[in-house]
Amino acid sequence: MPAGQATNKKYADDGLLIVAILAILLVLLHVYNVSGRNDLFSWWFPILNVIAFILLAWRIYLHWNTRTLKLRWYASQALLMLLMLLALISELFFHTILSSIRVTEHTSMSSVIYQSIFIFLFLEEFSNRLFSIKKSAVNGGFLLIISFAFLILMGSLLLMLPGATTRPISYVNALFTSTSAVCVTGLTVLDTAKDFTLFGKWIILFLIQIGGLGILTFTNLFGLIFSGNSTFQNQMFIQNMLNVENMGDAFKSLVRIIVITLVIEFVGGVFIFFTTSSDLFGSGGSHAFFAIFHSISAFCNAGFSTLGNDNMYHPAFRYAYGFQLVIAILVVFGGIGFGLFLNILQYFKEKFFQGYCQFVKHTPYRFKPKIISLNTRVVMVTTGILLFLGTIFYFVFEYNNVLVDHPTFFGKVVQSFFGSVTPRTAGFNTVDISRLTIPTLMIYLLLMWSGGSPGSTAGGIKTSVFAVATLNIVNIIRGHERLETGKREITTSSINKTFAIISLSLIAVGMAITLIVLKDGAKFDLLQIAFETFSALGTVGLSMGITANLTDFSKIVLIFTMFIGRVGFMTIMIGLVRLFTREKEKRYRYPPEELFIT
Repeated sequence: MPAGQATNKKYADDGLLIVAILAILLVLLHVYNVSGRNDLFSWWFPILNVIAFILLAWRIYLHWNTRTLKLRWYASQALLMLLMLLALISELFFHTILSSIRVTEHTSMSSVIYQSIFIFLFLEEFSNRLFSIKKSAVNGGFLLIISFAFLILMGSLLLMLPGATTRPISYVNALFTSTSAVCVTGLTVLDTAKDFTLFGKWIILFLIQIGGLGILTFTNLFGLIFSGNSTFQNQMFIQNMLNVENMGDAFKSLVRIIVITLVIEFVGGVFIFFTTSSDLFGSGGSHAFFAIFHSISAFCNAGFSTLGNDNMYHPAFRYAYGFQLVIAILVVFGGIGFGLFLNILQYFKEKFFQGYCQFVKHTPYRFKPKIISLNTRVVMVTTGILLFLGTIFYFVFEYNNVLVDHPTFFGKVVQSFFGSVTPRTAGFNTVDISRLTIPTLMIYLLLMWSGGSPGSTAGGIKTSVFAVATLNIVNIIRGHERLETGKREITTSSINKTFAIISLSLIAVGMAITLIVLKDGAKFDLLQIAFETFSALGTVGLSMGITANLTDFSKIVLIFTMFIGRVGFMTIMIGLVRLFTREKEKRYRYPPEELFIT
């Protein structure tokens, strides 16, 4: 593209971004009618619509001369312009006719159309900007940091809107809630059921969904659709973000992940709807919202609930074992990682193709080795062991304690299984956590620290790190030099990253505990503070009931701890260090020498 056209395109892009931001602000003001004058918005929406229409037409003209983008980009722009044109025609020509026949809903319909257009425009421009940032020298770690920080900031501002809460709240509490939702933690300083309106709960749900899958997942998808280009650099970025082996399948994997998520959340919502009594809700809509909210919150391992501070310990749901099992299964699915889902889908696809070739086409099938990857096997085995041992220990340690409240053996087993699932970054609780025995709390600290699997919505150090560290300890005890499992040798790089992640996580949790003890050590004992901190770092959300009573300083410490737990301490350090320094490749090696360790 010539320099002059590139400059004009930049002007068009900047103009559209400014229009989109102004329009979003107007949409928010219109929702709450802050100015008290609806006629003000009826003037501004059409004006911004005309400006955006002209800028879009200009941008299409500039790109049409170069023919650098795919047809779907032109189709998306044409669709957006068509909607703008229809909204404008409706506003100019049909308003008088509809008013004459007493159709009073026209203004609200136009407002909905305008709001939809501007939200669509904002998503497009925001995604394109992130795409352009990726093409610059900014590394992926730093991009992940700023994307989560931006989403948390926007979420906190949305939660400060007067229509989001039932009473005024402090900005620290709004920031804490936004961070907890985006980082899919579940720690709360406010009562989600009482302190937030329906709109506020939708904001929290939106933050959970975007934060659970990762804002870059959605922006990459929107960027692909809107830009129409799939560059080598974008494919490399998505491959690293999703941990997929084949770079050519990066965008396909991106779409599959979103489809898998929506399908599981929909099916989970249906099961929740039918395993809970409609008599507990005021209407069918409230019942459906309850099902949707808890399905998304469970799959994203968020732990937020509309049942209030009691969470699932609410008297009406304390013995709803079917509902609890659905939540537990959703939590497990969300915590095992999307890479495992994609690998299992590939396995069944190969098996189906094998049967089709042999029994339908009667042709030989070309075998593909290593369909089930080492990551899938390690994740499945480690997850199974942690869930099984957690269930057994919970059953033994709590049999004469909290399980006494559940008279049936089935109820005790369900509670034990749920108690094993939830500390692995879920955050739902069916018991009073402060009543648990000390041995159970110690098991909880270990499970919260280990977390879920890589490439999932869960936090913690990840099951693969826990597995590699355990296998390496056994390997050293046996005197083996190489770490092998599943007929594969684990690379030295993976082992080094494992112990770096473990060390950094312990440093982070130690610093957080120390800071909170300095400020709130007189009010709470060390175990309560440690439990809260491990819960924040593992993005779990379980609490011994002290979160809301912490000082603002301690809440800010937990905010940073949740952020570190979601993004990763190593990712943050790599992103910041590589932003300011560039390491040169070493073309030499020093002679090795043994260092005394013990």
